[in-house]
Amino acid sequence: MASGSGAEAVSGAQLIAESLKAQNIEYMFGIVGIPVTEIAIAAQAVGIKYVGMRNEQATRSMSCSVWSRIFTCPWWDGKCNHKLLVEAGRLYNKLSVRPSSLEVIPAVIEKAVRTSIYGRPGACYIDIPGDFVNLQVNKSSVKYMECCLPPPVSTAEQSAVSKALCIIAHSKQPLLIIGKGAAYSHAENNIRKLVDLCGLPFLPTPMAKGVVPDDHPNCVAAARSTALQHADVIILLGARLNWILHFGLPPRFRQDVKVIQIDICAEELGNNVRPAATLFGDINAVTQQLLEEFGKRPLKYPSNSEWWKQLREKIVSNEERSKGLALQKTLPMNYYTVFHHIRELIPKDCIIVSEGANTMDIGRTMLPNYYPRQRLDAGTFGTMGVGLGFAIAAAMVAKDRTPEKRIICIEGDSAFGFSGMEVETICRHNLPILIIVVNNNGIYTGLDADAWKEMLKFGDPATCVPPVSLLPNSHYEKIMSAFGGKGYFVKTPEELQNALRASLADKQTPSLVNVMIDPQSERKKQEFHWLTRSNL
Repeated sequence: MASGSGAEAVSGAQLIAESLKAQNIEYMFGIVGIPVTEIAIAAQAVGIKYVGMRNEQATRSMSCSVWSRIFTCPWWDGKCNHKLLVEAGRLYNKLSVRPSSLEVIPAVIEKAVRTSIYGRPGACYIDIPGDFVNLQVNKSSVKYMECCLPPPVSTAEQSAVSKALCIIAHSKQPLLIIGKGAAYSHAENNIRKLVDLCGLPFLPTPMAKGVVPDDHPNCVAAARSTALQHADVIILLGARLNWILHFGLPPRFRQDVKVIQIDICAEELGNNVRPAATLFGDINAVTQQLLEEFGKRPLKYPSNSEWWKQLREKIVSNEERSKGLALQKTLPMNYYTVFHHIRELIPKDCIIVSEGANTMDIGRTMLPNYYPRQRLDAGTFGTMGVGLGFAIAAAMVAKDRTPEKRIICIEGDSAFGFSGMEVETICRHNLPILIIVVNNNGIYTGLDADAWKEMLKFGDPATCVPPVSLLPNSHYEKIMSAFGGKGYFVKTPEELQNALRASLADKQTPSLVNVMIDPQSERKKQEFHWLTRSNL
């Protein structure tokens, strides 16, 4: 649609940028090319910071989502693709839409932002026809929109709150599970009060670590299996009974466990296990309701109960096993030794990004979080390749809001390979991210250099090398050095300590510490395998 003679005209690219700015969007992540380049230029012109990425996976699925997980900012995902993508996008997004004309672009973007932050936060997909970007329209015909209102705060029915209190009061072995929904709701103050007031043991899910500090005496993360398996009442605060929590099913849970489910998403209530009580509403608001009721009917779970005794014994036992592994002096190092030294040196208020198989799983147990919304990992879908995108987005926002905060990105060597070229993005924007690659030459396990050479004697790697093996002793740190950052290749605890100290002392330069560990290093033996129901 062309503009009329003498009328003020605006292009599609300008409309997109202005509409995003009107919704308080501050950052845009993308990969440019015709016609996306014009959108990025228009975004910069209105004051939106554009971060050009190198990998679409890191751009769409990772960088943008960090806004909502850490900083509670809305995010937008726009692409110029075939209209069939709109239908495909409905399966994976809260909203999937293609504007019918330039005039409605502001309204479509306002709806997408509003939809993304109302209720359970999630992705929205806007498909902009390619010819819309440079097309122009009369400004007077555009339906401009103000910024959407903040999400409404809903509370649970009072009868449901009373029922939940009654169930908790009669429990013998209660457990509070804190999910990332609690972190998103900024419910940390009320949940901390609830834990202290009632004396309940609590277990955080991975990205809820820090809602209540991991060093709180009621944290039973070190006795996770025991807590889940023997609790008679479980209070879910914004946590889902998905694979991370073994779907709430035996043998990881009691057959007769009573679940009190608190969630902002009505569709989530009752998934996999029928709850004994459902409290539909904002996590922070519902926790406040519980506090008010407990104020009227005080409940303090006794710290000298048999339940607490059982949990504490398991905590001590598991921590001793981990400590024994962490203090081993043998070389190559194991996972626990590496995480022990990382834990000793990184700041308590840093944002920890983690991905990988054993690297992520062991890191969850070995690296505590003391503050909410300071941990990002592969999350609900276990998606690899998220790490560097997460770290870049967190570092961009921290750079503007909390410049002293460090971003520590801990990667398995396989996981690093998914988005490793984002190191160039990190160096281009001079983001002082510390990347630590825990390198075992493979996926789960690998081969040392000698075993690799022996394997090659049997023929082509495609036919004789184990599928989980990667090239031994790969120098990932040289990727960082190639783009102007600092790289370190370490094999001993002393070298690791020196590299970490040097990287943390330099607050202006990105760095990558490539840590070689025993290719056969694994997790300590678990009571249950993490993906099955069978005993080990």
